[in-house]
Amino acid sequence: MPRSTQNVPSHRRRRKLIRMAKGYFGGKKNLFRTANEAVEKGLQYSYRDRRAKKREYRRLWIARINAAAHLGGMSYSRLMNALKENNILINRKILAEMAVSDFESFKVLVQKVGN
Repeated sequence: MPRSTQNVPSHRRRRKLIRMAKGYFGGKKNLFRTANEAVEKGLQYSYRDRRAKKREYRRLWIARINAAAHLGGMSYSRLMNALKENNILINRKILAEMAVSDFESFKVLVQKVGN
């Protein structure tokens, strides 16, 4: 039986990794070991930051709703509590969008639940 080597598969793996490192600076884009480290770190960052992005957007939405609620004469926490008590199921993303683009309807909503 002929001898089998891993030349083709290992070369393909290396080539795939070097392709992933395209655009990196210096040896990180063409030296296998440094490219491997850089790509691995980049994948760790992307995994972490996909979750961090969700937190950042929620913070932004809350800040926008809070600012608009204060202009409407109510605090954020009182507004969210009043919405929950009145069974108005609008998420923070939509509330923030209303606060930014359609403040009049947001103000009407705040006045409706404020009474």
